[in-house]
Amino acid sequence: MARINPYEVLQGTCPFVVLFLVLSLMMPAAATAGEAPNLSTAIAQVAKQNIPAVVHIEVTQRQEVANPLLPFENDPFFRYFFNLPRIPPKFKRELKGLGTGMIMDQQGNILTNNHVVGGAKEIQVWLADGTRYPATLVGTDMKTDLAVIRIAAKDPCPHVTFGDSDVAEVGEWVVAIGHPRGLDQTVTQGIISAKHRGGITDPSSYQDFLQTDAAINPGNSGGPLLNLRGEVIGVNAAIVSESGGFEGIGFAIPSNMALHIANMLITRGKVERGWLGVSIQDLTPELAKSFGLDTQRGALVAEVAKGAPGEKAGVKRGDIILSYQGKEVRNAGSLRNDVANTAIGQEVKLTVWRDGKKQELGATIGNAENITKMLAASVNRRLGAEIRAVTPQEMQQFGLEPQEGVAIASLDRKGPLGAIGFEPGDIILEVEGQPVEGVDSFVETVNSLASGQEVTLLAVDHRSGQSGYLQVVVR
Repeated sequence: MARINPYEVLQGTCPFVVLFLVLSLMMPAAATAGEAPNLSTAIAQVAKQNIPAVVHIEVTQRQEVANPLLPFENDPFFRYFFNLPRIPPKFKRELKGLGTGMIMDQQGNILTNNHVVGGAKEIQVWLADGTRYPATLVGTDMKTDLAVIRIAAKDPCPHVTFGDSDVAEVGEWVVAIGHPRGLDQTVTQGIISAKHRGGITDPSSYQDFLQTDAAINPGNSGGPLLNLRGEVIGVNAAIVSESGGFEGIGFAIPSNMALHIANMLITRGKVERGWLGVSIQDLTPELAKSFGLDTQRGALVAEVAKGAPGEKAGVKRGDIILSYQGKEVRNAGSLRNDVANTAIGQEVKLTVWRDGKKQELGATIGNAENITKMLAASVNRRLGAEIRAVTPQEMQQFGLEPQEGVAIASLDRKGPLGAIGFEPGDIILEVEGQPVEGVDSFVETVNSLASGQEVTLLAVDHRSGQSGYLQVVVR
């Protein structure tokens, strides 16, 4: 019998059809453990397996904001035509938002984004079968934009399975499931376009995004990015878009980071991060050459905090940290993330480049809360004030978003802020045009300012509720 050449049979067929058929012939009909399933059925299998565990989240926020008509209250022309005897200074409004989440376990813990549920007054969750549950907030973490909420379901919940995001490869096929623009149970596909993307949203946050071209739109936030084995390898979080819709560039928080944060929120209600106590920066080609290195990989130590774990371990300014716990350090951001994800009190090994050769050092990881306390004390010294987080009552009173601004807790009347008229209860919203996103953000910004520098602050007067710009010289 003559042998049939399939490539000759397929001549004249659409090239894309040929490619699909060839790939299908090359792959096994059924997946075995550890292998990706057949491409012809993989996406359908992943969707069928995971849609029951992907939920639709609707949040409600209530705000009290300044009445935009208030400046016209005493305008005779305005009063004549509108005949309003009195204009209330503030009014309440209700905002609704949509997002996605994934059920993590049978107990009803749901992983999503902080920007989906942070600050919500009410959270409703719809399961794939249409069942609705009220949800409670377990905990949030702004620095990674992650949050966990919980529903009290009558029966054990279907849940996702997490994979190892570290072994995911560029070019690997992925599937996204979510509720873009309220369209429930939408499934899209693409590939991992890149790994280790940082500085996408807040440059100071803990970011190590997977980049994907799987379609992600508003409403997809908090939904899963899955490999073809049906394992979650990312939490969809952001897009880069000029139009506000999908343009082929989406970002997901790696599952290893997300699961670590979620477990801490579930068990402790907050995130505790490891701390080495060193300021680090990326290597440039020029810096690497000056230190006698033939690679840009590593993190250059710019400063070592006095009494910090790094100093106790013998780390010095000018050292280049090449590896952490045996893992190569790509850049400053990757080292910061690895240290943050290390358990407090754990002994770690560092390989540093010093004086043209490698040295091995050992350190005991401390608590990142210590650095916040140290830097907060520096803020008091530089501005003559202690600051605190804005309370929910203040957010409602002044129409602020969660984590927007910091409030003055106490101050020295003769200090920089006291001398220009600040009082306890006043709220600082911006420093040099940069929004203040909570205490950590303010502390980092102030400590980055030069001594004697004059800066412009946007603040809210706690007595009148009016905002305005003031200038202060930092000590």
